[in-house]
Amino acid sequence: MAKPRRILLLTGLLGAGAGGLLGGPVAAAAMAGYGVLGARAVLRRATVGRAAQDRRERLDQLCALAGELRVGLPVPAAAQVLTSPSPAGLSEDATTVDGQLTGAEHALPREAAPGRSEDRLGRLAGAAVRLAERTGAPLADLVERIEADARSTDRGLAAAAAQASGARATAWLLAALPLGGIGLGYGIGVDPLQVLLHTPVGGGCAIAAVGLQVIGLLWSERLATIPGGDS
Repeated sequence: MAKPRRILLLTGLLGAGAGGLLGGPVAAAAMAGYGVLGARAVLRRATVGRAAQDRRERLDQLCALAGELRVGLPVPAAAQVLTSPSPAGLSEDATTVDGQLTGAEHALPREAAPGRSEDRLGRLAGAAVRLAERTGAPLADLVERIEADARSTDRGLAAAAAQASGARATAWLLAALPLGGIGLGYGIGVDPLQVLLHTPVGGGCAIAAVGLQVIGLLWSERLATIPGGDS
């Protein structure tokens, strides 16, 4: 979290500096607010993209492991793959049958190791291993069911996100409407930026508008958040 916070702080400072040079203190406050909001949106999008990519890779690893279990990978070796905290731990202990390699590439990432995080896939994988060891249940079936359930959940979340995208787009459109008002002012022959940036009343209105825009966008983002999207 420290690095994103530093990025947001730096963006705010740069926006404030540029705004102060171009239009004074009101412009500095406005550009700092818009800069932080934009940088936050970019960072959030990148974080969500990385998380989605990591989840897809974990599901592909589960699918590959289920296939190897079907062709003879023993349960102890699969348990080592599923519960190993890092791929490096597999090089000496993981075993194979019929010359098949377990492959470090099939290990779940560190975040998915049971006991090391609250990752749902990791917890389910650990529970499947314990169930297979205690009852003799086919681990391949359990792993395949975990993968199928996770992919079904992802499809539902994707559909919900698609439905919520309209609300997000509307919020951003409403936030951009003041730009149209400024353009309209110039169209009728007045200078709205002069009023907004260099008069007490206009400056107060500009600061209030920026604050309301930021609050509205954050609130709409909270309302459009998909429950369970980070599971």
